[in-house]
Order: sequence, then C-alpha cells, then structure tokens
Amino acid sequence: MNYAFFPGCKIPYYLQHYGASSRAVCKALGLELVEVEFNCCGYPVRNLNFESFILSAARNLALAGRMGLNILTPCKCCFGSLKHADHWLREKRTLRDRINRVLNEEGMQWDGGVEITHLLSVLAKDVGLEFLKTKVKHRFEGLRVAVHYGCHALRPGAIVQFDNPLAPTLFEGLVGITGAQCVEWSRRLDCCGYPLWEKNNELSLALMRMKLLDAKQAGALYLLTACTYCQIQFDTVQGAHLIKGDKDLRLPSILYPQLLGLSLGLPEGSLGLEHNKLDISGIKRYVPM
Repeated sequence: MNYAFFPGCKIPYYLQHYGASSRAVCKALGLELVEVEFNCCGYPVRNLNFESFILSAARNLALAGRMGLNILTPCKCCFGSLKHADHWLREKRTLRDRINRVLNEEGMQWDGGVEITHLLSVLAKDVGLEFLKTKVKHRFEGLRVAVHYGCHALRPGAIVQFDNPLAPTLFEGLVGITGAQCVEWSRRLDCCGYPLWEKNNELSLALMRMKLLDAKQAGALYLLTACTYCQIQFDTVQGAHLIKGDKDLRLPSILYPQLLGLSLGLPEGSLGLEHNKLDISGIKRYVPM
C-alpha cells in the first residue's frame, strides 16, 4: 500500500521523531510513504480567510491526486483541516469552481478522488489489528497508559469520520496489541490546552494540569498521543513550563508509533526516543527481554 506522506509544518521542525517513528513503523509493516512537496494544510488561516484556507488544502489534495495516491498524515490537526476542506469543496459548487480556476493555473484540479487518512486509521483499518498482532515481538507487561485522542480527529464527527466522537475505541484497540493497558480517565476527550498556548498561557497550563492530575489519579504511568499539537503540549510545554510545585503532576508523554515500534522490535534509534523532552526511557522496563 502506497500513500502520499503529509507530515505538516510542525513535525519536520518540532517533532522530527514523530515523523521518523511513523516512517519506521510504516516501513516495517510494508507501507510505502511517498514524499511529496506539499504546502501548509491551511489551518493557520482558516479563521482569517476561509477561501485561502480551502485553496491551501485543495492544492495538497490536487498534488496527491495527480500522483494517484491517498494521503496519510500523523498530524491530527492537518487531518482535520484537510477533511474540512474536502467537505466544503464537495458541498459548495461556487467555492469549488473558484478554487479549481486557481489550481488550473498550475495544471491541477481538485476532483474529490483523494482519501485523507490518519496514521491510526491506516494501522487499524488498512493494515488491521490481526495482521499487526502477527508482527508484535515484545508485549508490554504492567504498562498503564492514558490514551489522549485530541480534538481535531474526532469533531465534528460527520466530517472527519475518524471514530465515534463521544465514545471512540480505535486508539485503545491499537494500544491493546502492544500489551499495554489503557486506564479509564474522565478527561481523555478534553482539549489538551495547546490551542491557547501563547494566547492565554495560564489557562492553557490549567487545562493541562487537570488532564495530568486525572490521568495520574487513574493510575497512568505515561500519556499516549498521536497528535502533533498534543505531543508538543504534553512533552515540550509540560517539560518547560510547569512550575516547581507541579513536579508531582508530571507525566511523560510517548507517541504511539514509538510505543508500537518498540513492540515490533524496531531499533530505538529509528524511533527517536532520545528526542522526547521528558525522559521516557523507563518504558523499556515493561518489555520482557
């Protein structure tokens, strides 16, 4: 299976280990990720100039379509952004015609033929849990994790169509094949607070603290993410900005392809464990060798 790989803007700069671990896991599972010179998904201008947002997203879809490839992205913000644009292009003919006139200047057009997928959906549905189980070499024992879905992949459910927005289970199913145990925590679907970072830092940190406290009280040893922005919040922001009195709240965050990669027996260097801001090396003690 071949996909056009869409890392988005932040992964190549802030989270190279998310891109690296995603590529390593996909390669091990026989998925070919084709590098395409994509532009921004359009999300940063979505609330400033709607048509510019749609044009930016549509150009990416047209690029993938020209190659005959569906898009795979590990970034849930980019996933949601591209799904929104695809939806509105289908719904609004006048918008679609204006966008295609601009794309035609580059010899491209949006035709609705490209499927937008997130890494987790590809692993769960295209690869399949049963096949993944056959590839697992190490199962985690006693590792309790708090699965954090993130907002952009779940809502609005009718547009993104990732999972049940009120009671999702896709992520937990993927965690289960590694042997790790997902704790039940009441704030698992709440926002991480990152959209408020650098706009209202106090509120952003307050939202994160509530989630960390809830996850720790539920018995989690690690947070588990599959979202660019959520990982930045729970790893980079948590590590740098929680005040001294909050040290007992700190909960390291690991990316799902890092966890899966360890379970598949991939080299640690390919998963970038050393690049997480908060130390996650202790997770290896839960894998019997």
